[in-house]
Amino acid sequence: MRRLELDFRKTRPASPWAGWLLLALALGFTADLGVSYFGARESAARKETRLARIGQPTPGAKTPAVVARDVSPEEIAFARETIRRLSVPWDDLFGALESTLTDKVALLAIEPDPRTGTVVISGDGRDYVSTLDYVSKLGRSSVLADAYLVKHELRANEPQQPVAFSISASWKEAR
Repeated sequence: MRRLELDFRKTRPASPWAGWLLLALALGFTADLGVSYFGARESAARKETRLARIGQPTPGAKTPAVVARDVSPEEIAFARETIRRLSVPWDDLFGALESTLTDKVALLAIEPDPRTGTVVISGDGRDYVSTLDYVSKLGRSSVLADAYLVKHELRANEPQQPVAFSISASWKEAR
């Protein structure tokens, strides 16, 4: 019987052309990236120049190219409301909701009201105990306070019989 020689530590020399091929690919990618960068930079400069020309009055014209129009009070109120909504710390609210989420609870709707500082959360829990556990976790979060179960309903017609719930909580940073 022939002797079987297995040498797992033996290394084969690397292919000499693989390194050169990778270097050529890297140089090609770098050249393409440079061309794209300078093209985007030139396009942005052209658009900035065009925007600057739009704002200036045309030569020989008696009226400016851009005429300011009257703004209604409703539009001003809408703009202020939009700015107020955008300035609310939404990341903190969503971070608190994600940090308290468990695999036994599925959130279906989040209805925040930044004006009053409240949020109503609707979802399904695996059972009543997991729903109550989720309510207590929300109450202990640093962003939400006074979390309480507004309503719950056992869905007996579904196979796992989940508990549909609504939670109301005070949103500390929204005020």
